[in-house]
Formats: sequence, structure tokens, C-alpha cells
Amino acid sequence: MDTFATTVLAASGRSALATVAFVVVGVALVGGLIWAFRLGAKIRSREPAPPRPEEQPRRPASGPVGESHGAREPNEMPRPEDGERLTAHELRPTGSRESDDQSRPRWNQESGGSFGSGGPGAR
Repeated sequence: MDTFATTVLAASGRSALATVAFVVVGVALVGGLIWAFRLGAKIRSREPAPPRPEEQPRRPASGPVGESHGAREPNEMPRPEDGERLTAHELRPTGSRESDDQSRPRWNQESGGSFGSGGPGAR
């Protein structure tokens, strides 16, 4: 045999081995995907079904629960008498409190609306 024939046989042997390896890896990947899909379907079948429309929560006929309207104003930062810094436990728990004046501002007919609305503005 000459060198060319030996090279061709060796190359064809490597390509056949590579082809077999690609086929084996491809079959393994497809098998893994099928297994994962079946496992997911099995787990999903054990989960409870989504609630039917009549089982959904409904708003009470009296309206929303716990809704309140009110004006709030900021708490003033307490000033320490001795000049020391305040620590977290010395501060009030919230940043605002209920306002003494609960009247709500109303819209003025002569006003142009919000800033940048293109209205003529107050006259």
C-alpha cells in the first residue's frame, strides 16, 4: 500500500468514529430532553388544578375593605437637647402622621390645571 491509501483509510476511520460519536451524543441529548419533559408532566399532574371562576375571591358588596381617605403631614425631626446624635430607637416609627386639618384642596375653576397642561393659568 502506498502512503496516500493509508492516509485515506485513516482519515475515513476517524470520520466514521466522529460520526458515530455525534450520533451517540445526539441520541443521548434527545433522550434527556424526552425524560425531562415526561418528568415535568408527571410533576405538573400532581399539582392542584387552578381555581374555577366561582372559587375566585370576590369583592364584598359593601365595597373595598380597609380603604380610607385622609390627609397626612410629615413628622418633624426631633432635636436632641444635649447635642448628641439620635439613634434609630429614639425616632418615631413613621415618617408622617395624620393631619389636624382633614379638608381636601379642591380644584379652582380659574386655574389652568397642572403645570405644563397648556391652559391659560390663573388670571
